[in-house]
Parts: sequence; C-alpha cells; structure tokens
Amino acid sequence: MFRVMAIDYGEKRIGIALTDPLKIISKPFCVLENKGKKQFIEDLEDLIKKQNVGDIVLGYPLGHDGQQTKKTLEVLKIHEYLNKHLDQEVKLQDERFTTVEANEELKKMGYNYMEAKKVIDMVAAYMILKSYVQEKY
Repeated sequence: MFRVMAIDYGEKRIGIALTDPLKIISKPFCVLENKGKKQFIEDLEDLIKKQNVGDIVLGYPLGHDGQQTKKTLEVLKIHEYLNKHLDQEVKLQDERFTTVEANEELKKMGYNYMEAKKVIDMVAAYMILKSYVQEKY
C-alpha cells in the first residue's frame, strides 16, 4: 500500500498533502519553503521515502477559461524538472479555484489572514489531492 502526494507549487511556499495508505483519507501535510529546485527535490525524495509515496500529482494552474498563464508555464517547467529527477512519474491535476476554496475553508475554521497565509498552500494541496483521488480511485 502506498500514499498519494499532491503538491501546490509556489514561488515562496510549496504545499504538500497526502492520503492514507488505503487512499481513503486525504489531508494537508506540510508547507515547504521554496529554497530552489535542488532543495525541493531533496525534500520531496525524503518525504516520498518516509511517507511511502507511490503516486505524485502536481497542481496545474490554468486560467478561469482553461487557458495557460504565466504561472501555468512556470509549473510546466517544474513538472518537467520533477519528472527528470524523481523515480516516480509526476502527474498534473487541474487546480483552478483551489486557493479560493482553501481560503473559504480556512475562514470558516476561524483563521485570520496571517494564520491562513501560513497554511493556505497545504490546504490548497489538499484540495488538489481530494479531486485527484475522487477521479482516480
């Protein structure tokens, strides 16, 4: 049994979410500071090994109408880099509106702006993971 990992990639912070080994429960896991591609790969390899990750999905930020944006092109470069340097294939998952949904959830939970800023990336990763698991499993 292996876990599925979702990544919400950002210039400053990278959100990570994981499923349980049975892929029944998805949950926010952690936020990594973005310290460059090399450190990102090292952090991911460590998480993959420690958490027994089999599938990896990267949030794919399309514009509202499905068009590619500057952020989309940045994520495509990261996607290519991850696939070149990790043993597992990294799949793309549409992440339109996940940050908005994550902000709404955090507001409902009583987080203020500064508190939400610290965890928004892993909650967005959770939203990406949840939609991926619902489609695939």
